[in-house]
Amino acid sequence: MTDISERNKLILEAIIEDYISTAEPVGSRAVTKRHGLTLSPATVRNVMADLEEMGFLVSPHTSAGRVPTDKAYRFYVDSLLAVRRIDKAERERIRKRYVGAGRDIGAVLHETSRLLSSVSHYTGIVLAPRFSATIFRHIEFVKLGGRRILAILVADNGAVQNRLIESDEEFSSEELIRMSNYLNELLVGVPVGQVRMRMLEEMRNEKVLYDKLLARALQFSEQSLNDDGAQIFIEGQTNILEQPEFADSRRMRDLFRAFEEKNQLVGLLDRCLDAQGVQIFIGAETHLSQMEGLSIITSTYLTGKNTLGVLGVIGPTRMGYAKVIPIVDYTAKLVSRLLEGE
Repeated sequence: MTDISERNKLILEAIIEDYISTAEPVGSRAVTKRHGLTLSPATVRNVMADLEEMGFLVSPHTSAGRVPTDKAYRFYVDSLLAVRRIDKAERERIRKRYVGAGRDIGAVLHETSRLLSSVSHYTGIVLAPRFSATIFRHIEFVKLGGRRILAILVADNGAVQNRLIESDEEFSSEELIRMSNYLNELLVGVPVGQVRMRMLEEMRNEKVLYDKLLARALQFSEQSLNDDGAQIFIEGQTNILEQPEFADSRRMRDLFRAFEEKNQLVGLLDRCLDAQGVQIFIGAETHLSQMEGLSIITSTYLTGKNTLGVLGVIGPTRMGYAKVIPIVDYTAKLVSRLLEGE
């Protein structure tokens, strides 16, 4: 923890909150006028110089004022911020957005990204559950033209995954039904991530060794599960472009590239899966060069004790943390309850 006096904390907090609301470098006179501090502008200037030396503030070339650094925001979030409770009216507005969404996980998560964007006025982001993190409920093989087969997998949380299989031989609809029934009896209730192990065990079964159809069923199910790409919902990218610090064309390009290259965002959100509750990455802490000047506030959503995915808000480092943190926290808890069917 950085050693900083109470007076310096007050001035740093005043500068950060002014910069959050104005996006303009903050001068000593603004601090004394807006915050009623019984200190002279000269004293405040000296403190600001000390804070700059400690790495909390920087001086833009075109202004006599100061701007907070990532280090300042981290100190502010960890030590100074009083996170307000989300009020009853706001909770009700958020809940109403889910009326009619039902338990379809895709609909719920897509609506969540839109909701987070509209309520925060930044960018809403949701990482959907990977299919391998779910529990197997049902598989069905549907005969298409020729030797093409559609495998439809359903998880216990309602997630559906479709896979197209190119078979080297043709099967009748009746044979595909028999395969589906066999796999459903074998795999129901098994975590999808453990299905392959269960199939390997079954392949050693004598019954399978002498039954070509059952062996093919196991092969088909493995092909159906071999792609576990992450799905991510992003809404409100243009909200960030409306912030003055992203007005120049280079920053715009970098920002859109960051949103287009979803693998990097998925990697960042994956880091949040192991930690329950709200996580805050400020500026360089994201380790994504294209997200310079941005912060992300996330929380996991779950069913029971099983973490399903991550949701959150991306905004400028000067975002209103006191407002956004409780929105993300409440929304994650609400989504968890919706997916559990409460």
